[in-house]
Amino acid sequence: MKRYNIMDLFAGVGGLSYGFSMLPQFDIVAANEIEKDISVAYTLNYPNVKMLNCDINNLTEDILKKALKGQKVDIVVGGPPCQSYSTLGKRQNDEKANLFKQYKRVLKILQPKAFIFENVVGILSMDKGNLFKQVRAEFEELGYNLRYKVLDAVDFGVPQRRQRVFLVGFKEKNDFVFPSPTHGDGLKPYVTLKDAIGDLPTLKSGEQKSNYDTGITNEFLKFVRDNNASVVEEHIAPKNGEHLIKIMQTLTDGQSKDDLPENIRPKSGYGNTYAKLWWGKPSTTITRNFACPSSSRCIHPRDSRAMSIREGARLQSFPDDYKFYGSDGMKRLEIGNAVPPLLSIAIAKQMLEALKNQDAVN
Repeated sequence: MKRYNIMDLFAGVGGLSYGFSMLPQFDIVAANEIEKDISVAYTLNYPNVKMLNCDINNLTEDILKKALKGQKVDIVVGGPPCQSYSTLGKRQNDEKANLFKQYKRVLKILQPKAFIFENVVGILSMDKGNLFKQVRAEFEELGYNLRYKVLDAVDFGVPQRRQRVFLVGFKEKNDFVFPSPTHGDGLKPYVTLKDAIGDLPTLKSGEQKSNYDTGITNEFLKFVRDNNASVVEEHIAPKNGEHLIKIMQTLTDGQSKDDLPENIRPKSGYGNTYAKLWWGKPSTTITRNFACPSSSRCIHPRDSRAMSIREGARLQSFPDDYKFYGSDGMKRLEIGNAVPPLLSIAIAKQMLEALKNQDAVN
């Protein structure tokens, strides 16, 4: 069996690594992550991967060679921080927006046969589309043939609508075929909140419980739960004030602040703040603020409270035994910024097919 070595840049907690780690043909040999706590979380889940906890600007050829110990990297994966490109943010063409140049610099050193560059869809419209044109031109300059597509995690069994653009480059003919949706119209039904977190016990504000409420009742739960586990971790509802609790309890399924009586309606906030999710639908895109009802639509539709860390991880399709590290805020950041594992599995399978095709020709 032919094996391929991978390096994960801007690795985060390892959501994109996950799919490749599930296939025996791939070996993740190194990863780079600037945040100390997040690098610790990555290592908890991938203890055999050489973690380079530093700014990518400081990844020199010598450091990379020393870390790789003579191993050739076949594929580089990863996506620079997306705040600069996000349509939710200020969209600044700042130093972070140009981190793709550091990604390119590492590609130039490692010369992998393929790479996967992942980011928010906002990168496509940044600077009237010129930034993404520049990104593609820079990678083509290194001799890569490119294909890109916007994928929505909900189409691959993730209980969340989350669009991301994937840019795939190959040094030779690019045979990469993007994965076809498995869920949606005419396919398997979308995974809803009830499907994804309905087995977790009900909580009130500030409450914690550690036993599952039900057994494994669907395909998604089969993926995230260990058959033998009876205890669930990180299922603690954030503690909120009386006024916010009143707001959350007044809202019904899918309602937002504009549906509230005037006497308790918040004076500020966007249309999707102080808003409940739908029990019978997938979640909207979650961010690091998934436990903060004043930030985005994230109120639990059944329990009328803020979401637990475990629920946030479930909405990203992280298995219940996946480890996060640091403060609660840091754990939410690790979860909110990640590529959903179920989506990364679909990508990894297609990368393997493309590599097999290329090897068959050569």
